[in-house]
Amino acid sequence: MTEEKGILLQSGTNELEIVTFTVGENLFCINVLKVKEIIHPLEVTPVPDSNAAIEGVSQVRGEIMPVVNLARVMKLPEIEPENTKFIITELNQMKIVFRVDEVHRIQRISWEQIEEPEKLSIGLEELAVGIVKLEGNLVLLLDYEKIIYEISGNADFAVTGEDRITRKVNREEKTIFIAEDSQMLRQLLEDTLHEAGYTNLQFFANGKEAQEHIFKLLKEQKQQTFDNVNLLITDIEMPQMDGHHLTKVIKEDEIGRDLPVVIFSSLITEDLEHKGAGVGADAQVSKPNIHQLINILDELVL
Repeated sequence: MTEEKGILLQSGTNELEIVTFTVGENLFCINVLKVKEIIHPLEVTPVPDSNAAIEGVSQVRGEIMPVVNLARVMKLPEIEPENTKFIITELNQMKIVFRVDEVHRIQRISWEQIEEPEKLSIGLEELAVGIVKLEGNLVLLLDYEKIIYEISGNADFAVTGEDRITRKVNREEKTIFIAEDSQMLRQLLEDTLHEAGYTNLQFFANGKEAQEHIFKLLKEQKQQTFDNVNLLITDIEMPQMDGHHLTKVIKEDEIGRDLPVVIFSSLITEDLEHKGAGVGADAQVSKPNIHQLINILDELVL
């Protein structure tokens, strides 16, 4: 995987590389940037009282990691464990193992090729954030953050009393645009930012929608645009246009460059943070650290 990651293009090109794999008879994919390693399965030690989709934990090169069985997550038939593969991932500042049936190959695609999974007929709509056609096949991009959130729960999105009280009145005066494709995360952001006092929010399902709306404002209102929007929060992985490309086109605009942009993504790691910096992001926060996100919003708009 290290060699493959070396061929990734520079930030902001709106391209990504995916690893395709199968579970049951269905094809899925995951962003290469989330993948640390692909290995043969190791021994798994069960964890009492855990979600049925969590097989337990496994020791990978000295690190203990939870093992998530994607067949169980999606209620698909399981095959013999010895015939499966482990995909070692890093997301949301965690290392997680996903057990899959078979891993195929790496392919480079554009986010423009990924469509929102509006009407799938295989019963996996709620777990997918995108669908792409490759060589005549439909490949689903899963919402891995949602999967982890739902099977393990996550208190990191809770808002503390201090968050709610600090400069709450001023927060209500600011307008925040948010580009996020995951419906679950849109709802969590809405709930938690409202709790913190940021109540004037406008959501976009992907980077393209956000870009079109922002540039319409810039064309019509010039500098007065900032009377209607004070800051943009964007995910990285989104159908049609990713957050890096969205940030890049905004920061290249003579007026748009003054709009603060915060990237809020599970892909913010020490190894990948340079990508956001390279396109001009004002700040980057790793999901699900919403406490840090709120503090950064305060620094940039209050």
